[in-house]
Amino acid sequence: MISDLVIIGGGASGFMGAITAVRNGIGSVVILESTSKVLEKVRISGGGRCNLTNSCWDISNLVNNYPRGEKQLIGLFNRFSTSDAFEWFQEMGLSLKVENDGRIFPCSDSSEDVIKCLKNVARRYGVKVFINSHVKQIRVTSEGFNLLAKGNNYFKAKNILICTGGHPSGRRLAKSLGHTIIHPVPSLFSFSTSDNTLKSCSGITLNVQIKLIVNNKKFTESGTILITHRGFSGPVILRMSAFSARYLYDNKYFGELRINWLCLSEDETRSKIDLFKLENGKKLVLKNKPFNHLPRSLWKALVLSVNIDKQLKWADLSKYEKDTLVKCLTMKNYLINSRGPFGEEFVTAGGVSLNEINFKTMESKICKGLYFAGEVLDIDGITGGFNFQHCWTSGWIAGNAII
Repeated sequence: MISDLVIIGGGASGFMGAITAVRNGIGSVVILESTSKVLEKVRISGGGRCNLTNSCWDISNLVNNYPRGEKQLIGLFNRFSTSDAFEWFQEMGLSLKVENDGRIFPCSDSSEDVIKCLKNVARRYGVKVFINSHVKQIRVTSEGFNLLAKGNNYFKAKNILICTGGHPSGRRLAKSLGHTIIHPVPSLFSFSTSDNTLKSCSGITLNVQIKLIVNNKKFTESGTILITHRGFSGPVILRMSAFSARYLYDNKYFGELRINWLCLSEDETRSKIDLFKLENGKKLVLKNKPFNHLPRSLWKALVLSVNIDKQLKWADLSKYEKDTLVKCLTMKNYLINSRGPFGEEFVTAGGVSLNEINFKTMESKICKGLYFAGEVLDIDGITGGFNFQHCWTSGWIAGNAII
């Protein structure tokens, strides 16, 4: 028996594509999942809470959260955006909430409810799901496609939707059907440094401005940094890692990270220090800081890192010491020598070349009847629900296009 649509990959984009296709009139839809569980990435996302999407409703702002695919996503999001995804899940019976930082979660704070929702809707519409069905080979036929899966199981399909996420199997299948693969590299990771001057500050979070210099290429960001025992993490670092992913990979993860700990200019910082020095001359520099928002342990670590004497009083701070301290606070350099572990979403930069996809339908320009959705494409976003949003959108558009 030949199915109207076989979906390779039982993740977010696969289930969205399947449900949408059946609701759009496709008669028989099959999902082939290579592992023993579907929607596993949904389950572990957000520490088990599942950050479904983001309340970034404005599309022009939304696309700025995607280091790769921004241009293509403008058209896609104009058809199915964050607000559409929000309404879709609510319509399917899943209650959602928006948190202060814009992330959207199920009201229950449980990813299992997201999984139940998707599985129940798919079952209700007659979508057949086969687990432990790793697709080894796809052959193009006059009727469509023949698929060989694990255990010598054969499936026939008029159309195929590849939704294998970052797993290499999907890229391999796409390549076998004539597609160009942009070499995948890690995205969304922390930075490691051999500088140990901040060891005592592990766990501190702070709003900062940062600049990353990788082989003369400069990247700038601002946001919340997390000091770790190995280096730096937090939202601003993860965003930076996503946008600089390929440059860091090509340079073996060596770069220079410049941090403005105060988000102030040198002149503003110098003025505040001068005023504090005038009013607190008898106090020790190490134990008394002009910047209330700066954590005390971080202030101490920064002061000691520029070799200011522990017993030095503000009145005795020389011009040279003051200038050194100003530079330390506003443009402190740290040598990055490796990347930390992946973020929880295991996002990669790379995948099927975007030049070979028709983004009105998500269909391959090379192989008729072959469609793609989700992270198998060379599209990736930062943390905050943006990668899932791309999955919902591309799955929805493919599901509507397949006839």
